Amino acid sequence: MNRYFDFESDVEKIDIQINKLNSNDNNYNNQKTKLLEKKNFLLKKIYSNLSAWEKVQVARHANRPHALDYINLIFKNIVYLHGDKKFSDDSAILGCLADLSGQSVIVIGTEKGNSMDTRIKHNFGMAKPEGYRKAQRLMMIANKFNLPVITLVDTAGAFPGKEAEERGQSESIASSILVSLKIDSPIISVVIGEGGSGGAIALATADKVLMLEHSIYSVISPEGCASILWRNSDFIQKAAENLKITAQDCLFNKIIDSVVKEVPGGAHRNPDEQAQILKKELISNLETLNSLTSESLKNIRNEKYLNITSAN
Repeated sequence: MNRYFDFESDVEKIDIQINKLNSNDNNYNNQKTKLLEKKNFLLKKIYSNLSAWEKVQVARHANRPHALDYINLIFKNIVYLHGDKKFSDDSAILGCLADLSGQSVIVIGTEKGNSMDTRIKHNFGMAKPEGYRKAQRLMMIANKFNLPVITLVDTAGAFPGKEAEERGQSESIASSILVSLKIDSPIISVVIGEGGSGGAIALATADKVLMLEHSIYSVISPEGCASILWRNSDFIQKAAENLKITAQDCLFNKIIDSVVKEVPGGAHRNPDEQAQILKKELISNLETLNSLTSESLKNIRNEKYLNITSAN
């Protein structure tokens, strides 16, 4: 079942018209084609001019493809790896060996889940220390066998619970960033939905950081920002604008390297097509990184993040 945003009311009306068409009518195909063309035109127009808050809504859409979806749609010969070998296996972070167009890679992704059961299983994509330590373990495996690392980021942030803090949440995030900066393997990170705070940066410290067109990347959620600065939820939209959280803002501020186009109406409308678009971007970026020596990769990567730090 489709879920429409307030700014998609005209699109919803067209879908209602399409559903009311009589398939036995001789003019059915022509009518449907015209309505679909009108719908596609509307989606392109609407989604080319979304506000920051509207992009937040799109990034959080219930049907937006998650890490698991992209792993299944993009990669082959997938072998999942589990656990941090210290405490437990955190299902909020998935990790696997996989094949990308003939090249073996390590894939790491935060997974939110797409039903109540899977969301609870994956803790809504909010990882605990053991999740980040699993990510570190997989990065070190990649380093040992000279495998590229691809990370798929979609999280509101690291899990803020008492038990996570007791097990060293901040240290595990910092260590993940450190490992990302030290390994010889090329790293590509993609923000596919939400990139929230340190929980996202732990997996997004990479040679190439990409963002899907309607994803977001921020130090804090608009709701959290409005609560702290204005103590009023009425300022959520203003917070979203001021935080500069969109892919376009992040590219302008040189936080990311490129923006990946989304299908008209957002990735949730056609996950299969979106996965193929992302696959091409991953292959292209990986070819570029594979042409560099490991020493050059590390130097450029470290310089990149030192420049971000000094600029802020």
